[in-house]
Amino acid sequence: MQLHLSAWPEIEAYLTTSKAILIPIGSTEQHGPLGLLGTDAICAEYIARAAGDEGGFLVGPTFNVGQAQHHMSFPGTITLRPSTMIAAMTDWANSLRHHGFERIYWLNGHGGNIATINAAFAEIHHATSFDQSGQTHALRCSLRNWWELAGVTELIRSLFPSGEGSHATPSEISVTQYACPGTAKSAEMAVKIAPSGPIFDAEDFRRRYPDGRIGSDPTLANPEAGKKLVDTAVRALVREFQMFTKG
Repeated sequence: MQLHLSAWPEIEAYLTTSKAILIPIGSTEQHGPLGLLGTDAICAEYIARAAGDEGGFLVGPTFNVGQAQHHMSFPGTITLRPSTMIAAMTDWANSLRHHGFERIYWLNGHGGNIATINAAFAEIHHATSFDQSGQTHALRCSLRNWWELAGVTELIRSLFPSGEGSHATPSEISVTQYACPGTAKSAEMAVKIAPSGPIFDAEDFRRRYPDGRIGSDPTLANPEAGKKLVDTAVRALVREFQMFTKG
């Protein structure tokens, strides 16, 4: 069940049975010569929607622009300031709280979002910690990166024992190839496995990683691997979300 494809009476009815919602959150940023700009949002969204269908829970619209300043030397990347992202997440959460939601599970697709998401949680929880009127009900937020769901990391290691890297990875590109058939790209790359190292500002990133990859060989990506990753992630996500609604 997807919030943006529902009418308000359906959401009102859902709230009589559950006060929890899942929100996919990602980024719009370069993913090397073979990866889609929307990779991080697509992975989180596709896994979330499949899990919502299987588990019968509500999935919100995807928060698809995040922290990507270090990718800004590559055309197409869109980024938010940390303060903007915190404010937007807080407004999303407070809107849902207003309607009676009490638990928001954020499924993340971009490692660069993690620090800002946790800062947003602190801002969101601040409202109830300092409310003295008793009018604001508590709102619990939880963060999970899709690649850390039970069984997924182990599967990635078995599928891609070398060349996984940390950005523009064959695992995430495999998921997009499965989720979005016909979008696979081809390109010549100077080296098979990209260099690895630190991340700072956009200019430094482009200098260290000229084609946008970090430690990865995305030519290994394939939709069959993507299906295995999605299936594993969905099973784990359904179980974890159900526990989140009760814990």
